Amino acid sequence: MRPVFAFLLLALICACQAQSDFEEGDNDNDFAEFDDEFVGSNYYTEPAAKNAESNSAGEAGGAIGSREEQVPPRKQTQIVDDDEEDGLVEEDDEFEHFQDEEEFEGYDGGDAKDPPIDEQAEPKLNIPNIPLHFRTHWDSYWMEMLMVAGLLAYFANFFAGKAKNARLAQLWFSTHKALLDENFALVGDDGKPENESPGLIKESESLYTLWCSGRTCCEGMLVELKMIKRQDLVSLVAGLMRPQLDTVHIKIDLTRGLMDSFVFAVGSKKTITKVFKEYTDLSKFCSLVGKPEDRYNVPNGFAVLSEVPEATSAILESRIITALNKYQSYIDYLHISDQFSGPIQQEEGNTLKQLETKPVLLAGFNLPKHAEMETIKPLLLLIFYLMERLKTYRMSKEGKSKSDKNRQRVEEEFLKSTHAARAEAAAQRREDKRKQEKERILADEDPEKQRRWEAKEQKRQAKKNAPKMKRLAVKSL
Repeated sequence: MRPVFAFLLLALICACQAQSDFEEGDNDNDFAEFDDEFVGSNYYTEPAAKNAESNSAGEAGGAIGSREEQVPPRKQTQIVDDDEEDGLVEEDDEFEHFQDEEEFEGYDGGDAKDPPIDEQAEPKLNIPNIPLHFRTHWDSYWMEMLMVAGLLAYFANFFAGKAKNARLAQLWFSTHKALLDENFALVGDDGKPENESPGLIKESESLYTLWCSGRTCCEGMLVELKMIKRQDLVSLVAGLMRPQLDTVHIKIDLTRGLMDSFVFAVGSKKTITKVFKEYTDLSKFCSLVGKPEDRYNVPNGFAVLSEVPEATSAILESRIITALNKYQSYIDYLHISDQFSGPIQQEEGNTLKQLETKPVLLAGFNLPKHAEMETIKPLLLLIFYLMERLKTYRMSKEGKSKSDKNRQRVEEEFLKSTHAARAEAAAQRREDKRKQEKERILADEDPEKQRRWEAKEQKRQAKKNAPKMKRLAVKSL
């Protein structure tokens, strides 16, 4: 009985010790609360108690010599019933996967030895047969050929168009040179004192200019030959959809006081509508004449801008009307003005001073398509005739009175539009003047001058802040 009692007592002590160790492990485990839930729901058994019992039984058996071999631990499983499904809990060894040969495939554990390397053997290189991408067919380079052809066409057109524009400009100059020499003392001024290269001045591949001076009635004449941009292939292609013409523009600066005060323009409807919106003098002084064919006998397709009807009728006399009808396809516009100031300025409202005006005679002609410059030679004679006509023509008193009223009206409109800006500018000038005077007085060390200036400034401020009062004179009875 004593050995049995001793065995039971030893087993009880071991069980208590195992239970205390298990509770300490639960306190150190972060997932102890989950373990408690699983234990409370009989999800798995307590393996520690059973291990303690088996260990105590093994120790007791060793003490009495009843067992000589230790039984290896077995995997313990327990099937528990759940409301939804059955669960199986297995207790495996933590390092059991190191014993699994399939866990590390391709690893021989160091038992196998690497095959010896023959250092003298040459490596075998396998070179695949790759076809060459270079092909000798011209069809493979159609894109490159198109680019080269385009570049060649562009440069060929550049040199051909450049040469043609130069040839047309020189042809016009040679055709009109004799007439220009008869009317001007200097033809082809290049701006240098010696005038080394008289003739046309090339501004660009499509623009040539000619300056003439030394004639009565004018200060000088500027001729601009604006050719089609034949040197630019893109412009030529665009010209197929919107045809263009070679043009010559003449600007003559008339002598001040030569002509009476009026503004007038005549030309094709398209051009007249355009210049009416672009030029300041035409938009402010002129109005579009209705049915000019019946009123002034101008050709069909022409429009007239007139300020004073009397002056318009005097300019459009029989000779001018005959020239307009005969050279209708070549005449683009004629513009006569004593108030010419150029195109309308976008910031005109911000200017405090009226733009400078001058009397001019402007004309625009189309050059013939087949380089027949002799055909348009009479148009230059028309310009000289208009100059002489403006020199001799004088308006009546009614015409002059209407012209003066128009100029006074335009000036009043300008002053009214710039009144606020001018008042602000005047106030700024007065303020700057007072600041300069104050700095000068303060720079002077004389206290008496400073005292007088301060008294004067206070008096001025008091007068400025005083209420406005009107003084009335009362006559005694």
